[in-house]
This record gives sequence, structure tokens and C-alpha cells, in this order.
Amino acid sequence: MNPTNSFKDRPATVAVSKALEFGFKTVGCVSTGNLAAATAAHAAKAGMPCYVFIPVDIEINKVLQAAIYGAKIINVKGTYDEANRLAAEAIDEYELAIVNVNIRPYYVEGSKTLIFEICEQLGWRAPDNIIVPMGSGALLCSIWRGLKQFIEIGLINESKTRIIGAQPEGCSPIVKAFKSNLNDIFPIEKPKTIAKSLAIGNPGDGVYALKSIRESNGIAESANDEEILEGIKLLAENEGVFTEPAGGVTIAVLKKLIELGEISRDEEIVCCITGSGFKSSEIILEAISKPVEINPLLKELKKFI
Repeated sequence: MNPTNSFKDRPATVAVSKALEFGFKTVGCVSTGNLAAATAAHAAKAGMPCYVFIPVDIEINKVLQAAIYGAKIINVKGTYDEANRLAAEAIDEYELAIVNVNIRPYYVEGSKTLIFEICEQLGWRAPDNIIVPMGSGALLCSIWRGLKQFIEIGLINESKTRIIGAQPEGCSPIVKAFKSNLNDIFPIEKPKTIAKSLAIGNPGDGVYALKSIRESNGIAESANDEEILEGIKLLAENEGVFTEPAGGVTIAVLKKLIELGEISRDEEIVCCITGSGFKSSEIILEAISKPVEINPLLKELKKFI
């Protein structure tokens, strides 16, 4: 289980451990929400002060979660990319271990455990397809790297798994590069999407994600806000899993690719659902039906059952 309810616990625990090993006294991160909570929680466990740099429009539940662990929250008036630049400038000035900047080579290794567990749970084999939500692109790259390593050491047989990258339409620079057959990523200056955890206009691992998708003969696709909300409800109503918008993106992209014939209905598909819906409740609340109010009378209940 991920103790802060997102996959970011995986890279955060590795990064905080490495920061301790390297002798840093303070850790921090740049985050669209989930990493803030994960870094803050693991820093608290390690007894280290923590600073998180976030854009001002992050969902309140994610800010609350990071704050309750004792992190100092720095709201940056700008985008994720602007917050990222500020944090990078602060590293030398304040000797900070920013987990996804100067500790990043170790941080990204933590995410590989996700594909390790998938293969183990499938009986030591890989699925036909894995759909991965992309913000920076780091998770997708880690999954592809971990899959190749499992093949190399013989824990699974040769795999034909396709890695499929999913982004929200309002911030989809990797998808646009893939569809335009480009090798470079052109940043999105002002991301606009309800999937705020994926609103990274200049993805740090974008070119590597693009390469991983192509190496695996995969696909990249996007979903708009309406499709994302539909994906959230579809997953909840059919599987009993409540996801934040990032997970809604993967489900929406799965639905779209099946309808387009890019994935056949008899293929085995793993969708990475990377964070709890409770982290984004104020966004999702707008899309659900409102409770009915009745008096405590059986005759009134009959109107609704």
C-alpha cells in the first residue's frame, strides 16, 4: 500500500533515503500535489525538515495532506515549471535535497517497483499493454526500464508489452510530439486541465518517455476534461476504485483506444491508477449526482427506489 495514497510514495522513499545517505539535513520537492504529500510524509518519518514548492492552484486536499506532515508549503504564483525553476535555483543557496531535481536519478528508480509488482501479480509475466499517465514522463520511463531489467535478469520471459502514454488534452506536449512524429517536446506554456497532477507543460523526462513509447511499439493519446470525469465515474461504478483525475485520464484513453481499434477487446491491459480520488474531491464533486433529501417517511422513499 502507498501510505499517502499515490504512487509517489515509491520514488519519495528512495529519494529521502538517499538524501540521508548523502548527508543532507533538509529535503524538499517541486510538486503538482501528490509528491508534496509523499515527500513530506517520508521526511517526517526520517526526522528531516521539508519544503515543498507548488503552483498556487493545486487542489486543497493535497496541500492539506502535505501540511499535516509538517512540511513548509511554498505557493509559487505561476505554473509548475516556474516553481521548478525556483526550486532548482534554491538548491545551491540553501543546500536542499530536492528529490525530483538534484536527487532525481535515484528518485525515478523508486517507481520501478510498480512494474515489478505488476509482473509478480500476473504470475511472473508482463501484460499486453500498460497505460501510464504522463506528467513529467518519469513514471512511464521507469516502468519501461524496469520491464527490460526483469527480462534481462530472467524473472520474466521476453515481453511484447506496449507502453501507452496518456495525457490530459489541456497539457499534452508528449502526445503532440508523438502524433507529429517529432523527437523534441514543445512546452505548453499555460496548462489548462482538471488533471492538475499531470499539468507539467515542460516535462523533464518527455523526450525519454517518447523514446520508450516508440521502443515498445506503443501509443500516446490524450483525453479532454469531460472524458476524464467520465473515466473516473466508469472506474468507480464498475470496479469500486475511486481515482483522482490522473487515473481518469488512463481510463479515458483506454476507452478511446478500444473505440479506435488501437487496442482489441481481448488484449490484457493494465491501467496505472496513480492517486486516490479523495485528493481531488472538490473537482470531482462537480461531476456527481447530488444526494436527494426526503423526510423520514416510507411514502417519500418510494419515489426514489
